[in-house]
Order: sequence, then structure tokens, then C-alpha cells
Amino acid sequence: MKLRDRQDKVERLLSFYKTSKGNPFQESNTLLRGEVDLLGAVLLMSKVDEEHWDGVGRAGIRTGVDSRFRFETTVRDKDSVGVEFVANQKRVASDGTDVYETPLSLSKLFYKANACNWFSAIAITFGAQFRDLDAASDFSLQEEKGLTDLSFGPPLLHQHNGGAIGVTVTKFNIIASLAQSVSGMTHGHCSSTFGQVVFQLPIGLKLSFLGHLWGPKLANRNVHLGALAIPVGFSRHVDDADIMVEPSSSPLTTNSLETGSLALKLDSELDEYKRLGGWIEIKQANPKHLQWAVNFSDISEDVFGWGMSLGGIVEGPGNCDHFQVESYVKFNPSKRFSLKPGVAYIVDGNSRTLALVLRYNWTL
Repeated sequence: MKLRDRQDKVERLLSFYKTSKGNPFQESNTLLRGEVDLLGAVLLMSKVDEEHWDGVGRAGIRTGVDSRFRFETTVRDKDSVGVEFVANQKRVASDGTDVYETPLSLSKLFYKANACNWFSAIAITFGAQFRDLDAASDFSLQEEKGLTDLSFGPPLLHQHNGGAIGVTVTKFNIIASLAQSVSGMTHGHCSSTFGQVVFQLPIGLKLSFLGHLWGPKLANRNVHLGALAIPVGFSRHVDDADIMVEPSSSPLTTNSLETGSLALKLDSELDEYKRLGGWIEIKQANPKHLQWAVNFSDISEDVFGWGMSLGGIVEGPGNCDHFQVESYVKFNPSKRFSLKPGVAYIVDGNSRTLALVLRYNWTL
């Protein structure tokens, strides 16, 4: 009902603008995309302790119900403006704790301008993720999901970065993107820069080079400026030694301590439905820390499909600290519904976990 009320308000607002002359919404269409994703798992462990739970968390098994709806309106023929609403039965807060039953809330507001065939720009006031600028994939909700986070690409694409502005240039078979984001300042977050170069090779291959660099860390002040406030300072940068931190202040998140990361991604279309892809990500703060994954799937909309993935985390030469493999079958009762029963095996240090996973997905 809440979603229906919000949609009615948007439609009334658009109908009001359509009746006035010279407005950008004249003769525009509003497209609604939606997705409801449910994931449940039975975890078979030799011992239920913190070490095994940490391994499951690093594997990216996100159980619960996630709902996401996007309203996108075409303006000025080629441009588009959109809002996105999210409701999660379970999510992870910034301090690592679990937050249950998050109500339907506005999660993203963006404007995308297509100036010409080779140049486009996007502005996201809040809720930005660098996957919104990933030139190697569609800017849409529909994407093939496996049982864990392995199928989602390099982790740097899914970090939440507050507001962002990005541009994309396409020339011949090369696509280049550059974006600047500003995060909230509650825990000393700062600006960051994202860059990507995609080479569209023959026989359906896309080779992507991605980079993410954090800017100077801001002073750790417990301030709340709101989503649309961007601070600009003209004084010298404040070093950590000059800041008096009170014992009651919240600790910095791990993102504020990172310097950035680099990633290499390869996507291949073997035929109309079969996809083979892989990625590698390296942290600049610790080049020996490497995350990787390989995905192979059949995204056919017929009754039957399948997919498999393997990946892990390498902490040093010959030291595989984390390894996981998953496989599932995909049943499509209809075009908008899919059911994915599967199994995942996780090795994390000395812990071993076998997960029986069921994913249900409905798209609108």
C-alpha cells in the first residue's frame, strides 16, 4: 500500500507538469522496474562458533527478503530522471550490526543526460554506487544473481558512496568513465574517485580496467549535514595528530582507512544465453590481498537454466585464506519468476561450511 501511495503521488505530480507548456516532462513516459528477492539457507557446520560465522559472512550469503523499485521518466527525448525505493527484511548497518525490517524508503535519486551518441553524464544526489557507472553492464535492476556475492562483480562496484557525478565517453570500441563521489561525514568519510576503461573486443568480449581512490580523510567530527550538503574547505588539511578524539566517539569504518583498489574484469557472451566472466581486485593498501571470482551461467528464459561460481581471497603467495564454490539450477515457471535451489561450499581458514541455499526472484 505504501508503494501504491508513493506511485500515485508521482503520477499526480507528472500529470500536473504535463498540462503546463514548455515543461521537460511533456509527452514523457514513466517506467516502473521492480524486484523482490528472497534467499534462505541451511548451514551445515562442524561447529557453530564465531570462526564459522565469519566465513559465512565473507562468503556473501545474504539471507532475507530485499525489495527494490525504480521509477524512471524520460525527459527531453534522451535524458531520464529516476527515483529508487528499497525495503529490506534484513541488512547490515555501517557498524557491522544487523538491522531488521527496514521500511520502504527512498534510496536513490538520479538524473542521466545523454548529450549525444558518444557522451553521457549522470548525477546521483544520494545512494550512489559505482556499479551505476559500470559501462560493461546495464544500468538496471535486472541482473543474473547467484547464491552469493561472487556473481556481483568486484566489491569496489558495490560500495555506497553518498552522492556522485560521473561522465562516460564512447569512442570506437573503447568506453571510458570517470566519477567523483562525496560520502557522509558522520565517521570521517571523504570524497573518492572512480575510473573505468572498457575495451569491447571481438566475439562478445569486454575487458574492463577499474580503479577506486579515496581522497584525504576528513576530520572525525560527529556532524550530520544531510544528503545534499557538500562541504568545501579552504584551510589546510587537518592531520590525525591534530585531532583530539573523545573516548565516546564512534570508531572509523574500514572504508575510511583504505587508500583505494584496482580491479580487472572480463565478460564474455559465448552465445545468446551462456555467459562466462571473471574478476580480480587488489587493495592498494595491501597489494598481496587479492580477491577473485569466476562465473559461468546460462541465463535462458526457458524452463531450465543453471549457473556455477568459484572464488576466494588470497592473503599472500601460496596462502589461500578463503575459498568457496557454488552451483545451482534455475527454474523459470514464468517470465518474471525464477527459483534457484543450489549448494555452496565455503573454506575459510580452519572452518568448513556446506550451505543449502534457495533463492526466489520476482521482477516487474
